[in-house]
Amino acid sequence: MPPPPPLLAAHAPGARPPLYLRTHGTRVARLHLLDWVVLVLLAALDVALNAIEPFHRFVGEDAVPGLRYPLKGNTVPVWAVPVVAVAVPMAIVSGIYVRRRNVYDLHHAILGLLFSVLITAVLTDAIKDGVGRPRPDFFWRCFPDGLPKYDNVTREVICHGDPAVIKEGYKSFPSGHTSWSFAGLGFLSWYLAGKIKAFDRGGHVAKLCIVAMPLLLASMVAVSRVDDYWHHWQDVFTAGVLGLVVASFCYLQFFPPPSGEQGFWPHSYFEHMLTLDGEIEVQSAGGSSRLPSLTLDSSPGRAGMEMRSSSQAFDTVESGRRS
Repeated sequence: MPPPPPLLAAHAPGARPPLYLRTHGTRVARLHLLDWVVLVLLAALDVALNAIEPFHRFVGEDAVPGLRYPLKGNTVPVWAVPVVAVAVPMAIVSGIYVRRRNVYDLHHAILGLLFSVLITAVLTDAIKDGVGRPRPDFFWRCFPDGLPKYDNVTREVICHGDPAVIKEGYKSFPSGHTSWSFAGLGFLSWYLAGKIKAFDRGGHVAKLCIVAMPLLLASMVAVSRVDDYWHHWQDVFTAGVLGLVVASFCYLQFFPPPSGEQGFWPHSYFEHMLTLDGEIEVQSAGGSSRLPSLTLDSSPGRAGMEMRSSSQAFDTVESGRRS
């Protein structure tokens, strides 16, 4: 692979990029305003999918023996899923921002993470509603008193339990806990792989262990769903694949592959650096009478450059000026 351009090499992971929070934070968010609107729409769509009644698959008398597992609570509560899949990765991303000070990385990591989780949530709930597979504990949801009742002709179950509990009993495939966990923690694994350069061919297995930790946590959430008899093993396996595939697509939408030389920062950061480099070349060729003057600061601990200008010709250029 050819070496990165000189400007990119100057902003290698070992160097501390400029403080972009106050100078670039609002602008980066505005550039992705449509993406944030889409996120809100995805969240609203997922709420609607949870509200509608799922398809009630035919459950005959002969299928009941396989659906008599005990009705238990959740080892991993519903409220803990967004904490594990969203809040924990966000906290890690924010911690890296505090150290590296790159608002492009902070914004795109959070945006990609939310897209990963919400796209997965919509797909999961849409499939749940369309498939209507009964949970392993469906018998006790349908007949809480243990007295089954069947249609005289079709021998289909005639439930007399709590309608809300019965409704939830038709949402076995795929597992929402599992898909959310693999979507959020799978994205975190990709993110950590880029930040610690896990695939730099240095042979450091410890880096792979760090990358695997989020996936291990997601796997334990998936196992708990089978142990609680809320899901069949096919439900959690499919959900895990779904969440991990969506997480991979969302990460690579915003970040280069972790194995590449530029896998540390998002695509937009390098595009910004190339744009700044091109503007500097134009300024150098045009003379100093009409173009901004450039001052380089080589003092220790600072890797940025400050631009001072009285001209308005380059107002649209993101100069990374410190406050």
